[in-house]
Formats: sequence, C-alpha cells, structure tokens
Amino acid sequence: MRKEGGFFSDLDWLVVLIYFVLVILGWFNIFASVYDPVQDQSILDFSLSSGKQLMWIGASVFLIIVILLLDFRIYETFSPLFYGLMILLLVGVLIFGVTINGAKAWFDLGFMRLQPSEFTKMATAMMLGRYVSSTGVKLTDFSSQVKAIAILGLPIALIAFQPDFGSIIIFIALIIPLYREGFPSIYLIIGISVAVFLILTLLFPRTNIIIGVGALGLLLIAFSYKNKKRIGSILIVVAIVIGFVFTTDFLLNEVVKPYQKSRVEAIFRPELVDPQDEGWNLEQSKIAIGSGGFTGKGFLQGTQTKFGYVPEQSTDFIFSTLAEEHGWLGCALVIFLFTALVLRLIVIAERQKSKFARVYGYSVASILFFHFAINIAMTMGLFPVVGIPLPFFSYGGSSLWSFTIMLFVLLKIDMHRSQVLMRF
Repeated sequence: MRKEGGFFSDLDWLVVLIYFVLVILGWFNIFASVYDPVQDQSILDFSLSSGKQLMWIGASVFLIIVILLLDFRIYETFSPLFYGLMILLLVGVLIFGVTINGAKAWFDLGFMRLQPSEFTKMATAMMLGRYVSSTGVKLTDFSSQVKAIAILGLPIALIAFQPDFGSIIIFIALIIPLYREGFPSIYLIIGISVAVFLILTLLFPRTNIIIGVGALGLLLIAFSYKNKKRIGSILIVVAIVIGFVFTTDFLLNEVVKPYQKSRVEAIFRPELVDPQDEGWNLEQSKIAIGSGGFTGKGFLQGTQTKFGYVPEQSTDFIFSTLAEEHGWLGCALVIFLFTALVLRLIVIAERQKSKFARVYGYSVASILFFHFAINIAMTMGLFPVVGIPLPFFSYGGSSLWSFTIMLFVLLKIDMHRSQVLMRF
C-alpha cells in the first residue's frame, strides 16, 4: 500500500533540488559563454545556445514527469531490450553518423545532434544490474566475471571505432559498482598498475623506466633466491611491464591520432607542445580559470570568455567560464553540489533492497562522479582533453537528457524500494 502523503511523498527531494540548481546554474553559464556585449542579447534568445538549452530543459521536465509516472518495474524487465537497442544505435552511428572533432559519434537529426553513447551508459548500467541480480550469478566465479565484462566490453569496443576515448573512460567506470557485489579486487589492482605505468611512460624516457624496472626485479630476485616459484613470477611481471612500456610507446606514436597525442603531451610533456597551436585550448582555459581569482570578475564580465579565447567554451570548457566570472567561490559551490549529489546517490544505492537497483544506483553515482571530476581536471590541465561534458552545465540536448533520464529512473526505482523483496 502507498503511504499517505501523495504520489511523490517518497521522492528524494534533495536530489531533485540539487539537480534543478545545477541545471539552472548551467543554463546561466551557457549564456555567459556565448554572450556578446556588443549586441543586446537575451538569455531567452532562441538563436543562442542558451535559448536552445532552455528548450532542452523544458523537454527534460517532460521526460521527468513521464519517468515518474511509468511503472518502476519496466526498467529491470526491459533492460535487455534497452541495451540491445543502444548497441544497434552504436552500430548505426558508425555507418550513418556524422564526424565531429574526429569522432563519428553523432546522428544529425537536423534540429539537433544525438549522441547514442550518452544513452548507452544508462542502458549498460541497467543491463549490468539485471545480469548481476540474475539467479545463480556470482561475481566471485570466473564465468560470471567474463560475462559481466562482456556486457561492458561490447559498447566500449563499438565506441572505440568512432573513436571517442572520453566515453570509453566513463564506461570503464561502470566496473566500480561490480566491486560492491563481490568482483575480485585483483582487477582493480591491475587497472591501477596499468594507469601508473602508463603515466610513467609519458613522464620519463623509455630507457630509464626499463632500467628502473630491471633493477627492481633483480633486487626482488636477490631477496627471493631460495624461492624458485617467486623468482619465476618476478621475471614474468618484469617482462610484462617492459612489454607494456614498448606497447604504450607504439600506441602513442603509431596508433593514436596526432591531435590526440598532442592532448596527452600537453599534460605530461608540455615542452613538446606549441602553446599557440595544439596547446592553445588548454592554455587559454587555464588563463581564464586563474584570472577569476577568489570572487571572479562578475556575471557576463569575463574577458577571456567574451573575446572567444577559449574554444568549445559552452561545451567541454564551460567550467572555465564559471571560474573566470565567479572565481574560487563559484567553483567551490559547484564542486560542493556535485559532491553532495554523488554522495546522496551512494546513500540511495545502498538502501536499495535488490541487486539490480543497487548496481544501477552505484553506476549512476560512478558516471556522474567521473564526468564532473574528469571535466574539471581536463579544463585545469590535470587530465588530457578527451571531450567529456560537465553534467547539467555543458550545452547539448543529448548530454542533458541522458543525465536527466539516468538520474530520475534511479529516483523512480528508489520511490518504490519498500515494494521490493530483499534480494542480496
């Protein structure tokens, strides 16, 4: 039976409040990023990105109402259908899509561009939740681990053909919720180790790393001279690491496209990048962020923003607009809101009674965290520019709608958690 207090009495209003605050702040910042002081422009001008974003916001409100009115059980029941449809769209975009910034990742619908990978994140999260909650599935078993990785790996493989490395990073984040359900920590250790050695190969000459790894291997062998099994394991690990060093070097120089290589070098090898060419975006973004100071220059007063020094300022680099016009205080407020949202989503995920809802909840939290953390780090020069939008801030219908649907599907499921039998 439904509790007294109305249909929406169990809706998590704190998440709803944070959502709308972020969306409105994003809308104003989109206007600030495209505002021309020479012309008498209005935030409601539908010829500007801010006016178009208002239409996407209005459509998002409609989507929210539809989601909250639908039966909460359809998301788990039809998750294979959603997942399959998104896989077909990922295949379709490789054939019929348009190429933007080097990635064939969008359908051009005339009135807007649609990016299937944005919606595939949610579908993959639901499919993972559906699989993990299936009878007989234990993530401690190798066969179950392989199937879970396959569900995650299929969209990653298709997105790699676009290629959209930013989206791939976000999809990899979906492995995090699996650890809550018993996924072995060895995969996490391997992943962190790969990331560490990848950074080391970018920071130091290949020869120095090989000498260092070889010396460390010899030292470990010296301490393990009585244990032949351990010596064999050490030699295998050293060989793998050295092979990885050569592989990374090959990928960076032979596989990765020149513009992608320059984005990586702008972070780890800035001396090799021309600040007037490949490093222009990042350099101007850092200047804009630094010029905001503690309190910022004021709304619509950002000089870096107004004179168009930062490319893609209403999308990937919109955080630089926020930092320039509202300073450290504005940035701290937005980071606080995102952090509060992610923490609240973790609380919501943890109180779910079914594995499906819990995995999906942690997936939403992981996706949002990686999006906002990487985007901000990207604009500050702490992470390579990989084209990851800032949720609810970056201009675009696909981004806003995908985050809105993903978030409110979780809230809808959470509203009915008392109706779900305990399934752990």
